[in-house]
Amino acid sequence: MNPDQQTFADHRNLLFSIAYRILGSAADAEDVVQDAWFKWSADDRSQVSDPKAYLARIVSNLSMERLRSTRHQRETYVGPWLPEPILTQADAADDIAAAESVSMAMLVVLETLSPLERAVFVLKEVFDFTYAEIGDAVERSEAAVRQAAHCAREHIRARRPRFETDRVKKREATERFFAAVTGGPEVTLWTDGGGKVRQAMRPIIGVANVAKWIAGTIKRPYEGVEISDMTAEVVDINGGPGIVMSGGGRVIATITVDLDADGRIVTVHNVANPDKLRAVADGVKRI
Repeated sequence: MNPDQQTFADHRNLLFSIAYRILGSAADAEDVVQDAWFKWSADDRSQVSDPKAYLARIVSNLSMERLRSTRHQRETYVGPWLPEPILTQADAADDIAAAESVSMAMLVVLETLSPLERAVFVLKEVFDFTYAEIGDAVERSEAAVRQAAHCAREHIRARRPRFETDRVKKREATERFFAAVTGGPEVTLWTDGGGKVRQAMRPIIGVANVAKWIAGTIKRPYEGVEISDMTAEVVDINGGPGIVMSGGGRVIATITVDLDADGRIVTVHNVANPDKLRAVADGVKRI
C-alpha cells in the first residue's frame, strides 16, 4: 500500500461516519467514500498539509450533492422514510454524543435540515471541527457556517429534547419490547417498507393501536416466512440496543426504540425495506 492509499485508509472510518450522518444511508455513504477515493487519487496532493481536513471537505461536499439529488426520491417515498440502519460497536455508546448523533431518532430529525445545515451540524457537534475548518469544507464563509450551525441547533433542540439515557435502562426497555409491546400511551410506531413489503403506510399512535397492529402481523406469514420460523436477536444498532428479525435465510427487519426522560418507550422505528437492510445483513459493525 503506497502512502496515499495508507492515508486514505487511515481516515476511511471517519469519512464513512461523516457521510452516513449527513445522508442517513449506509449504501449512499459507501458510494460517497468510494467517490472520495477517486477524487483523492486524481487530485494534486502536493500542497495538502492536512489530509484529514482535505478528505472531510471532499466527503462533505459529495454528501451534500447526493443529499440534494435524493430529496425528490425521499419526498415521493411510499410510506414513512426512515434512515438505513447499521450495526455499531457495543462500546460506541460509551461516547454519548456520538451515539446520540447516529441514533435513528436523531437521524430522523437531521432529515428535516437543509443539506448545508446538516453537514455543518455533523462536522461541528459530532466531530468538533472548528468553524474555520467547516467553512473550508463546505466552501462557505465562517459567518455563514456559524449561522447555519445556530439554525441547526435551534431546529434540533425544538424537536429532540436532550437528556442522557442510561445504556442499561435502554437495553432493558428494548428487551421488554423484545418480549412484548411496552411503553406509555403516547408510543408511536414508524414502519418503513418502502412499498416493497407489507408495512403500515402511516405512523401508528398509541400503545393499544401498536399492540393491535403487531398482533395482526403475527397471525399470518410475513413475506413468505412463518412467524414460528423467524428468529430475533438484540444487537447494537445505530449506537444503541436494537432488534434484528431474521427468517428464510435473510434479515427481515430491524427494530429500535426511543425513550423519554423516564425511560418509557415513546417511539419505535421498524425498518423492513429490504434495500435498507443490506448494511445489517452483511454483519459489519461500521461505527
